[in-house]
Parts: sequence; C-alpha cells; structure tokens
Amino acid sequence: MKVRELSFENYRNLINGTISPCEKVNVIYGENANGKTNLLEAIWLFCGGHSFRGSKEGDMIRFDQSFFKLNMQFYSGEREQDAQIAFDKKRKMIKINGVDKSSSSYLTEVFSAVVFSPEHLNLIKRGPNVRRKFLDAAICQHRVRYASMLAKYQQIINQRNALLKDSYRHPELRDTLSIWDDSLIVVGSQILRERLDYLKKMKNPAQIYHKGISSEKEELEIDYISSAKTEEDDSIDLIREKLKKELIASRQEDFRTGNTSVGPHRDDLDIKINGISARRFGSQGQQRSAILSLKLSEAELLYQKNGERPVILLDDVLSELDNKRQDFLLNKVEEYQVFVTCCEESNKEQLRNGKIFYVNNGEINTA
Repeated sequence: MKVRELSFENYRNLINGTISPCEKVNVIYGENANGKTNLLEAIWLFCGGHSFRGSKEGDMIRFDQSFFKLNMQFYSGEREQDAQIAFDKKRKMIKINGVDKSSSSYLTEVFSAVVFSPEHLNLIKRGPNVRRKFLDAAICQHRVRYASMLAKYQQIINQRNALLKDSYRHPELRDTLSIWDDSLIVVGSQILRERLDYLKKMKNPAQIYHKGISSEKEELEIDYISSAKTEEDDSIDLIREKLKKELIASRQEDFRTGNTSVGPHRDDLDIKINGISARRFGSQGQQRSAILSLKLSEAELLYQKNGERPVILLDDVLSELDNKRQDFLLNKVEEYQVFVTCCEESNKEQLRNGKIFYVNNGEINTA
C-alpha cells in the first residue's frame, strides 16, 4: 500500500497544494505548530476513522472557510486507486474511484495505516483503560464483529452495575443478577479469547522490532493480566468456567461497591523491558521504543491478515530516542511506506534513502 499523491484544500492551516511522497521513508520537517501533524492527520482520515487527535470534522476546516477537501491517489489491492473526503459543515462526502459512498467506513476496504502520536505514550504511562483501548482498537481492524461485541459487553456491564447499585433499595433484585452474569460470561469470554489470540500473535514481531530498535540490548515482554485468571492457551470453555467462578467469588464485593470487579473491562497489559516494568522504571526513550514496537507489530499483523503492508505514520517519534534508535526507524523499516515528523534538523540528516518535506506556516515544499 503506497500513497502516490495527496492534495488538500482549506484543510487546517495547510496552504492549498499537492505532495508526491516516495515509496519508502518520508520525513516531514519543520518547527512545531507549522502543520506537520496536520499532514499526517489528513492521510489518517483515509483509513475511514476519525482524527487520531480526537478532533471533529468542523475543526479541520481552515479559518474563514466553509469546507475542506482532501484527495488521495494510492496503490492498493494491486491497482491504482483514488479517494476523496470533503466536509462543508453540514455533511461529509466520500468518493472512492469516482463512486459516491454513504459512509467513510467504506474507506477501510481500500486503505489502511498505523499511527503513532505523542498521545500513545499514555499507553505505558497511564492506567489499564488506555492499554485495553489500544488492544481493542487493533483487534477491530481484524474482526469486524469485535466492535459490536465490545458495545454489547458494555451494555451488559452498565445493566449489571445498575442492578448492583439498586439492590440496596430493592433486595429482591439480587435474585436476578445471574441473568446478567450469564450474558457477561458469554460475551466476556469471547472478548477474552479474541484479546488473548491477538496478543499471542503480536508478541513475536513486537520482540523482533524492539531488538532492532534497541540494537539487541533490550528484551520486550507483553503479558495479559486477566481479572478472571485466564491464560493464553485456555479454551473458550475454560475461559467461561474461570469467568463464572471469579464472578461468583466477587459477588458480595460487587454488591458492596456497586460495580462489577471481574471481566475484560478490568484487565490490563503488563509491558516489561528486560524483566522490569516499563511503566515504573523505563526511561522516556525506552517507553517510546516499546510503544513503537507494539505499533510496528500492529502493522505487521495487518500485513499478515490482508497480504498488504499498511502505511505507517509516526508523529514526533524521534525525540527522546538516541541516534541508533532513530537510525532504525529512518533507514531500516524499508518494507513499509513511512511518514515521520520531526523538529530537529539533525534528524532529517540521518535519512539515507527517502524524501524530505519542509513545512513552514502551512506551506509544504520538498527540501
């Protein structure tokens, strides 16, 4: 999968224009707040999702304008393709190969990318919820039904928690808890099996990438921490049994707190470097390296699934990495098309085989 050309009109602060990236590493260089991240965001929108910064479409229209328009020509599915995204404050318009589409979700069928942004540092620094979201988002790209499974599970948890809270005023409700437990066990065990399967596939490529980034000096470990005490190779039946057992054991505590304390919504990922917690003891550079390894592994698994390598978008990834780690990202991820932003002039000078774009006040030029 390769981006051939990207055109933008009235998109954030970018001056209307077109870029033609190379098939390998593209460095987008310039000072902060000049538009580098906006360029990556524009590419990411063609994955069919929302901004990786959480912005609304209306926020992407340049000030004093009424619409934005993006056009991209790319190679995918063994042929040249094109897509258009436009937004005029009232509706979003999607067109793929000249055909109007009713939803941006159609873009996922023709284009895919993996993105790293500074916000992803929260994957290690913050709580379990961030790590669960990362894992679930990655799985959603592999299993279309997984998103609806997560939504159904959340509804079950909301209903069960409501019952737990109301049981003080209405003790008779306690007898109906098993109904929600049965639903939680069925859907929760499916989510657990999907997560365990995906993480099992992710471990090896993540470890390989991490060795490359760290020059063989560090060993990356990723383990799933299950509140139901499930293990990687448990069958779906055994997962159900364990989940049921832990729900029963925690029932009195759940009534006391009014919250469900067991299930995939309470699970976590344990990320270690050389056997030591990356969250508690890892340096900024080590944490970035670990997250980059996970994101590159995510791209590798997409390639294994689809037979086509996604585009990799790396926003402000080089800061806090030493020269060897920077060299790996700029020169040794050759099989993917990569877009990487940076501020330091020395970063772009490390690139041996690629293309450099200079961004200044929204104007993008080949350096």
